[in-house]
Amino acid sequence: MEFLPIGKLPPALLDSIISKAPITDKRVILGPGTGIDCAVIDYGASYLVMKTDPITLTTENIGWYAVQINVNDIVTTGAKPQWMLATVLLPENKTTPAFVEQISEQLFDACKLFNISFVGGHTEITHDLNRPVIAVTLIGEVKKDNFISPRGVKTGDKVLITKGIPIEATAIIANDFELSLTEVLTAQEILQAQNYVHNPGISVFQDATLALDCGGVTAMHDPTEGGLAAALWELSVASRKKIRFYPDQVPVSEISSKICKHLNLNPMNLIASGALLLTVSPNKCTEIIKKLEEHQIVYKEIGFIQEFGEGVFISNGSSLTALVRPERDDITKLYELQ
Repeated sequence: MEFLPIGKLPPALLDSIISKAPITDKRVILGPGTGIDCAVIDYGASYLVMKTDPITLTTENIGWYAVQINVNDIVTTGAKPQWMLATVLLPENKTTPAFVEQISEQLFDACKLFNISFVGGHTEITHDLNRPVIAVTLIGEVKKDNFISPRGVKTGDKVLITKGIPIEATAIIANDFELSLTEVLTAQEILQAQNYVHNPGISVFQDATLALDCGGVTAMHDPTEGGLAAALWELSVASRKKIRFYPDQVPVSEISSKICKHLNLNPMNLIASGALLLTVSPNKCTEIIKKLEEHQIVYKEIGFIQEFGEGVFISNGSSLTALVRPERDDITKLYELQ
């Protein structure tokens, strides 16, 4: 019997499953699909944008984390996050009332940051669970004229990325595998890496808001599991456009580079929340870049959108090489060794 490895489902299997999902309501504007992070429902004068995502790879400040990750996906559609529900599963024989209070405070404090109403959910102590798991459902709202999705991507659009990669993976590894990094990082660098969730930060709320204010954004994507490589492929599949990619232009911090080299991990294939991948019209690119610079947000132009088709391609002299689409996130290798 073949068992699947930890992490997201393999792309081919996932595509096969979601292609069978029943949609019987004509108000569903956007349902499940590769590279489609949110469901979209016609709500009359506006769209409701819905997202659900779990936190399973980290326990550090998990409630705060869960809110940030889901907000990231909502804002990539141009929507404002409004209402949240959370399912909190807690390990037996490890959960104290104080721990439950702590996670609740993290969830509520993070919701207050974005003026989100926490409207419900479910909490339980779960048998045979060794760490807390939180699954959040977040609902946002956007005027129809302001909604964006990968289907709006156009040939000739430029591809930008903010901050760099892999911010989230760097923080997770530094917190969960600290002892394995003492050979390559100083104590100060380890502390800095552990704080990557806050600086440079895993939220793309400001990045997305600034870019959207300028106009000309045709799509945005949050590179989570599978990292930037998976995100580029997802964007290509969802937009039905080929992407020319410049990997040498992708910002990777010195600390992240040291960690990846030491642990034999590919930074392109590591969970990368904190970076915002966006496609923009060429005539608005300069304005968006100027706005990012004014707010000291690091950015790089890492490619452009080509003609109709599918795939991510790297220039290699006179020829093109396809970027390998990761089957799963590289960080899962570390957990399998535990």
